[in-house]
Amino acid sequence: MSAILSEATRIRDDICAVGASLFNRGLTAGSTGNISVRLSDGSTLMTPTNASLGELDPARLSRLSPDGAHLDGDRPTKEAFLHNCMYCERPNAGAVVHLHSTHAVAVSVLADIDPADVLPPLTAYYVMRVGTLPLVPYFAPGDEALAQAVKSVAGRHHAVLLANHGPVVAGTTLRDAQYAAEELEETARLHLMLDGRALRPLTPEQVADLRTR
Repeated sequence: MSAILSEATRIRDDICAVGASLFNRGLTAGSTGNISVRLSDGSTLMTPTNASLGELDPARLSRLSPDGAHLDGDRPTKEAFLHNCMYCERPNAGAVVHLHSTHAVAVSVLADIDPADVLPPLTAYYVMRVGTLPLVPYFAPGDEALAQAVKSVAGRHHAVLLANHGPVVAGTTLRDAQYAAEELEETARLHLMLDGRALRPLTPEQVADLRTR
């Protein structure tokens, strides 16, 4: 029990530190975005509803049981189902970061993107940290159909982009999920900056080589 408490204390501090870093760098605004980490006992620590990632209190983070029931702390984010879908379909996922980051959201509203793979492989780090990025169709906030839409692709992709909404990214650790979400946002920014210019993305052979490393 003491080991779990020690783990939870450390993770609570990590979530608050990552939240502040994302908020202070403009990767989320207001009370948007949410973070969760799965503990070794199967329970999940998650940011509360209507909370700014820049002002999180470790003691008030929500804790959920392995089946998603609220155990203690403040009421969890209303987008908890996005995290639960990722954990359900990805047994090795240890953390999930969901942002409303500006450039990723901007890409999600473009009419001419490939819904099977939204962003081109512009850099090696994007390929290694994100891979392919499917677009999940738009659903109103809180619509349970969104959970099913995310669940249908989460088993094959650790990162998805919600149309007119933002990215959801899972990782084996909190830092993995954070860095992948940041790489996704940076690639979205590059994609928009390069709009209308002739591109030289990585070749299929180069992408395949990176995926085998």
